[in-house]
Amino acid sequence: MEHSSKANKFFTKEENQRIEQTTRDVESRTIGEIVVMVVDSSDQYVEADMMFGVLIGSLISLIITVEYLHSSVWFYIPISLLFFFPAKYLLSKIPVFKSAFIGFSRKNHAVRDMALRAFYEKGLYKTKQNTGILFFISLLERKVWVIADKGIHEKMKQETLNNFARTVSLGIREGHSCDALCEAIKEAGKLLEKYFPVTPDDTDELTNKVITESNK
Repeated sequence: MEHSSKANKFFTKEENQRIEQTTRDVESRTIGEIVVMVVDSSDQYVEADMMFGVLIGSLISLIITVEYLHSSVWFYIPISLLFFFPAKYLLSKIPVFKSAFIGFSRKNHAVRDMALRAFYEKGLYKTKQNTGILFFISLLERKVWVIADKGIHEKMKQETLNNFARTVSLGIREGHSCDALCEAIKEAGKLLEKYFPVTPDDTDELTNKVITESNK
């Protein structure tokens, strides 16, 4: 697995251990499985890099041609192209700026799609009685998505899962991400214990460690 720097450092070592222990404690009382995943971003958003490259390249070219080259269009176009590539590269390395060039709806769709993909790639759909829950945190977009398998959807409404996501999102904004995530995991655990209590033959099917992975 390829680890990304920001996602891998989002929680401290002690926080990772606390989240892992919280998950293990919850799963000791239910057949349900909870997985936490943190990624740098849910998409590479190439169109944002392109837009920034065009904007900055055109702006710099305009200034140069007006000030020094008598507003010649013959210089404006090649100079724009000259600055397009370094500007595009620069944005790809500065996520905080990149986010400003990505629409709200685009971010939502990207995070949702990445969370769904992770749900299947990490095997949450294979759990006993289809009781897997994924807490998916995407840092660039500052979004949290909670996905549950069909067994859980028969007992819980999507709004309940959305409330878990809101709890974590608020915690991230207020600077206590670990506390909020552990709280949400415990609340999810109470419902899992109610509807899917542990059985004698239950096994821990999925990792309790926080998964960190880059989108590259």
